[in-house]
This record gives sequence, structure tokens and C-alpha cells, in this order.
Amino acid sequence: MNRTLRAILGAVLILIIAFSGISICQNIGSRLKVDVTDQGLYTLSAGTKAILGRLNQPITAKLYFARKAAMKAPDQIQYFTNYFDFVKSLLDEYVAASGGKVKLEVIDPRPFSDDEEQAMRLGLQKFPITENENFFFGLVIQTQFGVDKVIPFFSPDRHNFVEYDISYLIDTAITKQKKKIGIMSSLPVMGQDASDYMARMMQMQGQQPEPPWTFVEQLKNKYDVTTVPTDVNEVNDVDILIVVHPKDLPERTQFAIDQFVLKGGRTIVCVDPHCISDRPQRNPMQMSVQSQNSSLDRLMKTWGLEMPANTFAGDRSLAMEAAVSRNARAEKIIGYLSLNRDCFNRDNPITTELNEVRVLFAGVLKEIDAQAKDAKPADPNQPKEAAKPADKPAIQRTALMTTTKSGNSWKVGSSFELMFPDPAKMMANFVDGDRPVIMGYLVTGKFQSSFPEGIEIETDGPKDPNDPNEPKKIKKHVTGLTESSGDCAVVVFSDVDFISDQLAYASSIFGKMVVGDNSALLMNTVEELGGSGDLIAIRSRGNFKRPFTVVDKIEQEAERASADEVALINAQIDGFNQKLQELVSSAKGEDEQKILGSDIVKNKRELEMKIRDAQKRLRSIKEKSRVQTDRLGNKLKMINTAAVPGVILVVAVVLGIWRSVRRRQYVSHASDA
Repeated sequence: MNRTLRAILGAVLILIIAFSGISICQNIGSRLKVDVTDQGLYTLSAGTKAILGRLNQPITAKLYFARKAAMKAPDQIQYFTNYFDFVKSLLDEYVAASGGKVKLEVIDPRPFSDDEEQAMRLGLQKFPITENENFFFGLVIQTQFGVDKVIPFFSPDRHNFVEYDISYLIDTAITKQKKKIGIMSSLPVMGQDASDYMARMMQMQGQQPEPPWTFVEQLKNKYDVTTVPTDVNEVNDVDILIVVHPKDLPERTQFAIDQFVLKGGRTIVCVDPHCISDRPQRNPMQMSVQSQNSSLDRLMKTWGLEMPANTFAGDRSLAMEAAVSRNARAEKIIGYLSLNRDCFNRDNPITTELNEVRVLFAGVLKEIDAQAKDAKPADPNQPKEAAKPADKPAIQRTALMTTTKSGNSWKVGSSFELMFPDPAKMMANFVDGDRPVIMGYLVTGKFQSSFPEGIEIETDGPKDPNDPNEPKKIKKHVTGLTESSGDCAVVVFSDVDFISDQLAYASSIFGKMVVGDNSALLMNTVEELGGSGDLIAIRSRGNFKRPFTVVDKIEQEAERASADEVALINAQIDGFNQKLQELVSSAKGEDEQKILGSDIVKNKRELEMKIRDAQKRLRSIKEKSRVQTDRLGNKLKMINTAAVPGVILVVAVVLGIWRSVRRRQYVSHASDA
């Protein structure tokens, strides 16, 4: 066999071996996978595996993706090709982990085909590409009993929550009955009813009634959500009660909540010392403005908690920037906090997977002795009893979210000070603490009633003989449970704004987009109290943000170093502005010619120059921290840029030296031979 034939045969054999190896790896080694993503995005969570483990029937997952239509679409649609590959890979993991219970079908619905007709019938969202082509990208979960659950469209803003959305679809497909959620609120969180008088008036003026808050719409996707009025005598036919911003609730309503809790009803309470979402209604006939605080003091004392009035949680390291008015510059606000992973209880399912929650002027929750209010004062004439071993408390209080250890509480004289806040002044007056401030509690155990003696309520009595159409109002004493027979569970948050659209969501072309884990915190709480905690471990795993600890430290040190100087300059600017306003007001009644010929114009220009100089000094101080941060960024960029070539260069030099040494040894041995 000549050399050419031998080379051809060798090349053919190498190709056969290569293709065989690829085939073997694809078929036999397909289960050998390594997820190298930082958060394990291609690895199913324990919650998903638990849901798949409960499958007692086969289900079919139909993934619709118009691949050919996407090729003809603009770049915005072509982006979804990579997104589809991610969803497809994740669904393959569902199939592998289900033990044969999940079957995956990938469908490319072509124009005028049965697949396209079925996609539209099932409710998948379509986007016209050409006259005939439509783009689809959605998922349908079908059970053998005819249940269809649909993700109409895989929106880009839900990229981090794909596993949750798929697992939620499977969980709801195999769950027969929805739980009922009751929402009681002093705010219009449920939206305005179309039959409401104010809603009709708005429609007549061409305005749209206020829609429900987005968290309500999110709850409606999984639960049966109903409104519980703020003046009820009894809470019935509700599995979980959510009380949002309870302002001046009548005694009978508080009694109804108390009895609902004692009967074992799970309850979530969101109170707030200053709720920004509660827009004040100014009365032109009065100078006063309605308060924006809410509380359930009587019930919370029974649960062993209190929230002091006009007292807020603060943390310099968690403070976020925001503009207090449209034309103002964004500044850090000590009451606007972005809680990070270190602020959440990692041992509780509600908060164990959370990464970021924003709160706005959140209150401070403190533990108190729930039985202290019922304790009788000791008689000094009676002999003291021997000390008894402390019994295990009937109520357990678990902190869910806090500030960092450097957090502290801060106060205002009245809530009106927060209507026009001064962020720089609030930040300068804040004093760092040495222990976390708590803003969320889970309270469990056997509760006592807040109304052990019952309450007096007004009811309709016999008709008035003088006015048969108007029954008499009589007072009736109503009693109820004085203590619970089983374990109760209540979750209390000292902020309402964290579930508002302003903090929890952002608008996009695809609708409301989730921001951080604000909505996840509420949904986790509902699911944990409702007994379906498997979805909690999935929801927030894609919403992780790696903290820039070095950058944050530089900014905090620069801020502390310049705090006094910044406060002094701001005070000077305020003083100059006040003098300028006084100067302008004094010149209003003067003649224009007199003003031009007097010192008023000169003084005005001098004050304006002083203000500009002070603002310039303020900018230069803030620029120092930015320069330090930019210098650090440039250093890291240079290190990252030079790292890979440097490693390759070192390896090449080492290999070169090693080969040179080996060559010399070979030449030396050859010469000896």
C-alpha cells in the first residue's frame, strides 16, 4: 500500500471515529451536563422538582415558536431565537426530571396551518411580520383531563422568571381548587368600579377609572380575589386576608379581623407611618391636610408588636437616590432603602431567596410583651412567690426583613415634614446604629383576643312607629372567641409603598415589568401562608444582583468625609436663596426706573454669584467620589484586559523554556552517544 492511499484511508478512519464519538456523546452523554452559570439558571430548583414529584398524570408541554417567521422579522424579533434556545433547554430539564410524566412538543406554526389556528384558539399572542406571516412564542401545558394553561408570550422582562412561570403553570394545571384571597384597604388597590359614581363622572369627562394595582392583577392570575369592605362585622369565606393601609378602621372591623385570625385565618397586614401612595386630599375650606399614616395598634399589641408614630427605618449604606420634585437633582434619601440579601431571614421560606426589596419611609417594628397590658400590678404587702421557670412563650415572632447592623431609626416632629422633604438635611441628621431595624415580622402561635369582653355594635331594631320606613338603631353586645384553639399566623410589614406600582413595577412596551423582589415578597408570603411554598424557592433566583462592595465602600467613605462640608454649603445656599427672595419681594412695589438705579440689582447679582459659587463647590466635592469610583473602574478594566494575554504569555514563556531545556538534554545525550 503506497503512502497516498495510506493517508487517504487514515483520514477516512479519523472522520469515522470523530463522527462516531460525536454521536455517542450526543446520545449517551446527553445527561452529563454542567451548569456553569452563576445562579444555576439551567438547573431546576428544589421547588420545581417537588412540583414535578407531585405529578400523578402525564402532561404535554407545547412550545410554540415561529422560527421561520423570526428569520424574516426585524432585529427586535430575531433576538428571541436565543431566548427560545434558553426556554427549550430549560424544558428539556423538566422532561428529564419528571420521570416520563412531561412530554415536550416544539411547534413552528406556519401560515394557514392547523398549528397556527390552534395557537390562536389557545390564546397565544401573535405579532404580524408580513401579510401572511405571524410570530408566536408561547407555551401551553395540557393535561389528559382537558385542562389548558397558557403563557401567551415569553416577554423579555420575564426572562429571569421563566422557571417560575413554567412551574406555576404546571402547579395550577394539577391544582383543582383556587384559594380565596380577601383584600381590605383604605386605598383604591382594587381599582375603581365601573358602576361607582366617581368612575362614571371620570368617564363622562373622558378620563379612565383607576385600574387595580398590579399586585392585585398578579394575585388574580392564581387566586380568587375579592374585596372585603372596611366596615364589615365579620370576615367569612376567605382563606387569606390582606389588610393594606388600615386607616381609622371602626371597632367592629378590627373585631372582625381579630376573630378571623383566632379562627385560624391567615392574615397579612401592611401598615405605614407615612404612605406616599396615600395622596393627601387638600380641603380648600381648611388649612389642615389628611394624615398618611395607618396602624392596627390594638391588634398588634396582642400579637406582641408596636410601630411608633413618625418613626422610620434608615440605613446610610442602603439609601437610594431619587428626586423629591420634578426639577430637583436626585439625592440619597435616608428613608428610601434598597434592602439587599443580607437584610432577609435566610431561614424562612418567605425571604430565603430574596435579593432586593425597595421600601419608602418604612416604619419600625418593635417587640413588646403581649401580656403586659393585662398584667396586674404587684401588691407590695403580699409575700413574693418563688421564681418559676419561664414557660415557652405561646407566641413566636420571627423577623423577616431588616436593615444592616449600621441601620437605625429616625424621627420627624410630624408627618407634614415629609410632604416637602430635605434629603440632604435628613441624611446629615441621621446617626448610624449598631443593630438592625426590623420592618417585617411573622407572628405564629396561639393568640389571645384583643377584645376579650366583646364589643358594642349598632343593629337594626324594630321599626319606629313614627317612621315605619326607618327602623330603630339599637346597640347590641357581641362576643366571640377569647383565644384561638389552634395555631394562628400573621405577617406584619411596616410599609405599604413596597407593593405599589411606583416601587414594585415599571412600565414597558410589554406592560408592567417587575422591579426587584417587591412583588415576590408579597407573593411568597401568600403562598407560604396558603400552604403552597414550592414556588417560593423559584421566584427570585433569577433576580440576583452582585453587590459592588468596593465601590459602595468608596462612596460611603467619601460621603461621610464630606457630610459636614456638604451640610454647611447647603445651609449657605438656603441662606442666600432666602435673602434673594426677600430682596425680590421688597422690590415688587418699587418703580422700574428706581430699581435699575438702586443697589437692588447689584445685591441681586452678588447673591446669585454666591449661590453659583456655593453650588460649584458642592459639585466639586461630589466629583471627588466619582473620580475615585472611575479610577477604580479603569483599574479593573485594565486588569481584566491584560489578564488573559498575560496568562497566555506566561504559559508560552514556561513552555518555551521547558522545550529549550528538553532540546538541550536531547542534544547532550545524542552527542554522548
